[in-house]
Amino acid sequence: MPHAHPQKARRAGNDFYRQLTQKAKPLKPLRTAVVMPVDVLSLEGAVKAAAAGLIIPILIGPGQHIRHIAQKHGVDITDLGTEDSPDEKSAARLAVELAAERKVDAIMKGHLPTHILLHEVVSERALHTNRKMSHIFVVRGKDYPKPLFITDAALNIDPDLIIKRDIVQNAIDLFHCLEIGKPKVAILSATEEMTSDLPDSIEAAALSKMADRGVITGGIVDGPLAFDNAISKEAAKIKNIRSPVAGDADILIMPDLQAGNLLYKQMRYLSGYEDAGIVVGARIPIIVTSRAADIPARVASAALAVLACHHKTEKVYGFKQTLSVKENAA
Repeated sequence: MPHAHPQKARRAGNDFYRQLTQKAKPLKPLRTAVVMPVDVLSLEGAVKAAAAGLIIPILIGPGQHIRHIAQKHGVDITDLGTEDSPDEKSAARLAVELAAERKVDAIMKGHLPTHILLHEVVSERALHTNRKMSHIFVVRGKDYPKPLFITDAALNIDPDLIIKRDIVQNAIDLFHCLEIGKPKVAILSATEEMTSDLPDSIEAAALSKMADRGVITGGIVDGPLAFDNAISKEAAKIKNIRSPVAGDADILIMPDLQAGNLLYKQMRYLSGYEDAGIVVGARIPIIVTSRAADIPARVASAALAVLACHHKTEKVYGFKQTLSVKENAA
């Protein structure tokens, strides 16, 4: 796959994320607990997402510090709700409690380590559904003709086969929220061959068979596929791989968190891909971006959460969706 100039890749990403935001705008904004917006990126990201009509933020963290950041950088938070909380853990816990009490529709990560927030989310049984939670990055650049969904790069460290089944289904369901067709799902390994030396290659084949038998639904699933075979038609042809997914994947299922995280960061920092990220499978979407993510990525992630929240069904997630389209929306 040819290397993209980062600026060209960013323009492609920005076009896609503008489309993502426009698709979400007619929908009702999510009441969102923003955890530790204590730097300008996380604070302004929440404010811009609110200005776009995507979220109604409640800022949770040390109030004095948040106000200092807002004043220092000229960010207007006058009309935003706030909840004072002294540190990362207590702020994350408060956000989760608000979600458990159905006082917020979503949680948005600010400037704190991902594991602190997600530990509180996973620990709260009221947020669980009949699915395991998983994180999904949507990335877009010039050197691939469509968005790529990468999962899981932030939550499940070393998922077993059953967790991977939910990871695949979560990704397929999120893809359908964008209403861009039926996804092609590549289950990645280091090789397209099944070998006992790489247990994830065996699991990839098992996941493909689950899709054949209707255990996984809504997508075209194949694996194991190596990364090059998944995204390059030429590589798949040279290796004589006959697959409806090879060379044309929409979703990349990673063997573990380390592989997913490394791939995502390589695509962002070396190839200039833009990204949006959320955790799905919980009762509400959790907006989780890198602490280094820029403001457009944060706004796009909020848009992705809006689309996910409005497309949830009782059948899939185990609870009824009550959000509605904005009145008089264009």
